[in-house]
Amino acid sequence: MDTEFDLIVIGAGSTGENVADRAAQGGLSVAIVESDLIGGDCSYWACMPSKALLRPGEARRAALAVGGAREAVTGDLDVDAVLSRRDGFTSGWDDASQVEWVEGAGLTLFRGRGRITGEREVTVEGETTVTLRARHAVAIATGTDPAIPDIEGLRDAQPWTTRDATSAKQVPGRLLVLGGGVAACELATAFADLGSAVTVVSRSPLLKQFEPFAGEAVAGRLRERGVTVLTDTGTRRVTRGGGGVTVETDDGQRLEADEVLAALGRKPRSDDLGLGSVGLADGEYLEVDDSMRVTGHDWLYAVGDINHRVLLTHQGKYQARAAGDAIAARARGAAVDDAEWGAHVATADHAAVPQVVFSDPQVASVGLTAAAAEEAGMDVRVVDVPLGNVAGASLHADDYEGTARMVVDEQRAVVVGMTFVGPDVAELLHAATIAVVGEVPLGRLWHAVPAYPTMSEVWLRLLEAYGRPD
Repeated sequence: MDTEFDLIVIGAGSTGENVADRAAQGGLSVAIVESDLIGGDCSYWACMPSKALLRPGEARRAALAVGGAREAVTGDLDVDAVLSRRDGFTSGWDDASQVEWVEGAGLTLFRGRGRITGEREVTVEGETTVTLRARHAVAIATGTDPAIPDIEGLRDAQPWTTRDATSAKQVPGRLLVLGGGVAACELATAFADLGSAVTVVSRSPLLKQFEPFAGEAVAGRLRERGVTVLTDTGTRRVTRGGGGVTVETDDGQRLEADEVLAALGRKPRSDDLGLGSVGLADGEYLEVDDSMRVTGHDWLYAVGDINHRVLLTHQGKYQARAAGDAIAARARGAAVDDAEWGAHVATADHAAVPQVVFSDPQVASVGLTAAAAEEAGMDVRVVDVPLGNVAGASLHADDYEGTARMVVDEQRAVVVGMTFVGPDVAELLHAATIAVVGEVPLGRLWHAVPAYPTMSEVWLRLLEAYGRPD
């Protein structure tokens, strides 16, 4: 068995796969190490199963929003069919097809727990124990785990994590969601669609990292659909008894449910990686430069959630492409393009991150919020347009409600942030991402004519509200 490779990647989720693939395409020999399913959280417990749970309810609401179609909707969701469709997207939690991809990409797979045991050395504990040596680099792409904070009784109550929720075989009659972030909002939406009586308890407003109107719209819609939403409310104690789970809030409320979901953030999956053997702290996120190289270690890379830059699958893949290419270039002694927006860096992590919340309504954003742009010292102008005023939106759904916000850096006359809130706004996002990343001048955007009648005509309405730049 060959135990020496140019690159060793610990973690075979979507990020690790992309690091390995890019390096292999660059001519390197690559080993990839995984103790769980190949394909990682996104394929089996996060992006894919959660969106598979959300889509049927979204499709039903879309039909109900269009006269002539709503009359054909005669019932609620078929829960068993929804769960079965979800299972199809996870391949029944079988990673055989992913293993085939790894082998087809020319990578060598090692099943087991990978730990760093020295510089450029990884020991894999599986059916047997094998020590691997890297000629050039080791890349850590182990991601994160759900965090369970120190709330009295929460751990003893055996709460659901996001993993449990996305892989659930049954829908609880009552579900209590702790948290107000993306996962909390999406899963509250999904289980409300599936028939649960849902309560959301959040210490802060929902989706507080987005523009304020986004979280307000999601909270309002959840309440319209019968979900109890308690914001600015802390959790004091959680207990589980024979009849279910009881949550006591800081303001003295007692809430009862069959299951409690802790959607309260993430923690780095780094407490069992042997980081101490190379002078790094176990259990911590890893600090990296823009090519994902760990500070102080020219052979070690940390890619994706483990570096805590942006905890999103698509940004992890973006980082992975940059890191894999950088590793291959350095191994060959080739030039590394590590200037801003270069081929071997993840510049977009800093100010051009796109994200969609598949809640009801959807929230799609890229770049900076108005508050973040102001904090960055920009001369900011904000333009808001009701999406319902756009012809394409009124055709898309009767009585369409939504908002588009454009954040402009006045000094440069470029868009630095966009937020869309409304049904099916996810597909508007990439045009905004191109405008932000490309720093397209507003004067030039006037010549990007949106087709009529589409929802993209919102760009024309935004530019009209802004006015032609001098």
